[in-house]
Amino acid sequence: MAGLIRRSDIDEVRARINIADIVGDYVTLKGAGVGSLKGLCPFHDERSPSFHVRPQAGRYHCFGCGEDGDVFTFLQRMDHMSFTEAVERMAARIGYELHYEDGGPAADHGNRARILGANQTAAEFFAVALTSSEAEPGRRFLAERGFDRAAAERFGVGFAPKSYDALGRELRSRGFTEEELLAAGLIGKGERGAYDRFRGRLVWPIRDVTGQTLGFGARRLLDDDSGPKYLNTPETALYRKSQVLYGLDLAKRDISRQRQVVVVEGYTDVMACHLAGVTTAIATCGTAFGVDHIKVIRRVLGDFDNADARGLGEVVFTFDPDEAGQKAASRAFGEEQRFAAQTFVAVARDGLDPCDLRLKHGDEAVRRLVDGRKPMFEFMVRRVIAGYDLETVEGRVAALRAAAPVVAGIRDQALHIGYVRNLAGWLGMELAEVGSAVAAARRSAPSRGGAGERGAAGGRGGADARSGDDRGLPGGRPGEAAADDSLPFPPGGDAPVAEEGPVLMRLPTDPATRLERDVLMVLLQYPDAVGQELAGRAVGTRFSNPALSVVSDAISSSMESFAAPGWLERVLEQTPQPFATLVKELAVAPIPQREGDELQLYCRSVTSDLIAKSLLSTKAELLGRLQRTDQKAEPERYAELQRELVRVEAERRALSGD
Repeated sequence: MAGLIRRSDIDEVRARINIADIVGDYVTLKGAGVGSLKGLCPFHDERSPSFHVRPQAGRYHCFGCGEDGDVFTFLQRMDHMSFTEAVERMAARIGYELHYEDGGPAADHGNRARILGANQTAAEFFAVALTSSEAEPGRRFLAERGFDRAAAERFGVGFAPKSYDALGRELRSRGFTEEELLAAGLIGKGERGAYDRFRGRLVWPIRDVTGQTLGFGARRLLDDDSGPKYLNTPETALYRKSQVLYGLDLAKRDISRQRQVVVVEGYTDVMACHLAGVTTAIATCGTAFGVDHIKVIRRVLGDFDNADARGLGEVVFTFDPDEAGQKAASRAFGEEQRFAAQTFVAVARDGLDPCDLRLKHGDEAVRRLVDGRKPMFEFMVRRVIAGYDLETVEGRVAALRAAAPVVAGIRDQALHIGYVRNLAGWLGMELAEVGSAVAAARRSAPSRGGAGERGAAGGRGGADARSGDDRGLPGGRPGEAAADDSLPFPPGGDAPVAEEGPVLMRLPTDPATRLERDVLMVLLQYPDAVGQELAGRAVGTRFSNPALSVVSDAISSSMESFAAPGWLERVLEQTPQPFATLVKELAVAPIPQREGDELQLYCRSVTSDLIAKSLLSTKAELLGRLQRTDQKAEPERYAELQRELVRVEAERRALSGD
């Protein structure tokens, strides 16, 4: 069928791409055992990481919601693209030339790639236009805020000419259709026909975490522009303002490395922060900071309970001191406990935003602003009581009534006690009186749910937000994980999986099943380390667990493709559908060994152990049959059993090196 990419090319691209590099653009991944990485699932909300990536197998799997697939599936789900677009995108990334069935072109599975292409071309058009004489107001605007040409180029700032359809004409000359430009939000339709959405404005490209331009934000420059101060791309198939964050493509690496994100309020604030050395700054795009933004930040920040030995990360909000800024602070505080990270507020003493602060006092002042951050709870409590006259009894009582619900919302018991004490000091009231008011507020207030609640130890998370090391294996008792540390992950997260067949975490934990499970894991993940001959002998043994026996049969049926590109896909093709999830989980579950020679030794050793176990079972069976055979009555059968015993014992000794 013309237009389909050849399967061999698909397998080759899949084999050459490191899935961890692609997933890592969206999710901060941390080590989870040899060859395994984990992070917060991008497909459902969770407190503890249940999303695992296995680069060796080229797969990801979430043990919380059940999402599973390869690099192409991931891109399809994350970026809403077709399978063909995902393959073509990865092929372009590695410079691999694809071939199509019958030499035909790729089938048209949607216009995502075309919209991205139009946006990128528009960004280039705007950047060039910023150097024109017409763009002098835009260059002056940037210069007045301390941004030179190099800064504009670093952030892709451009200028939209004051023309009815200059951009549209340029893009149509490049082969883009009017329908594609409308779908991208670059043009609109009026009585006079198609018109450019952005005209006579300074323009910032808004990109996703991979650096692809999804839309634009444009600032009014000219006095005769009657439009809003800021105009953004409308909601499109790619641009969803509640899910995009300006500057995230530039900040994501340092956010992950420094475990800190700084949330500012505008494009120029992001620029100022980055140029001043605060390279973890990002901003929302024409909408208030909300739940979807939090989900994006948590994935990039690696924001989960007991994330690693470095402790919790930090989310620092900067707010203008005006009424709008105060409202923004209240909204952020309302969602504060969705973070496992510690939250802070940074407000300059003279009320300047980061851009103006840098312009007036220099780069060091911006860095000091972030360094001088205050805990979110302290900021909110002080903000509440600042509205009352604390010199009077009436004022202090009113301030207590207003601040008590804020302190009551602190779930971390240690922090709660500390803020009760601080509030008493700030108000100049008796500790018992303040404690009583806060306790009453806590009893009467609904719980502020979120991604995690602070625990007594200063982390966040209740009983069901424990790390994998604190959970027992499914089907066992709490603490049983110590008896089987080869699966250091929780059953995961907060979304139950709809199960149609067996799953890894529900397998029995007896030694025989665990050995069979571990062998199948290494055969699927590290076939080269085992070798085809040893693998064939392993899957030729009799498996005691029925579900694992089905997987073993699927591997046996796929041996002609052993260790070849697409090995796992070939096994899945031979696997009955109800057992597919189990195969996928076995392909990503962490291997309990280090890298290098030790890993290869482990893979061969555990496989040999299974074969040796089978040989011992066969030997015991032969001995029983030999004892039941009358040597005089059946001499030939007796001799045959003896020869078979000698062969099995020799094979067992050769396997163990005895």
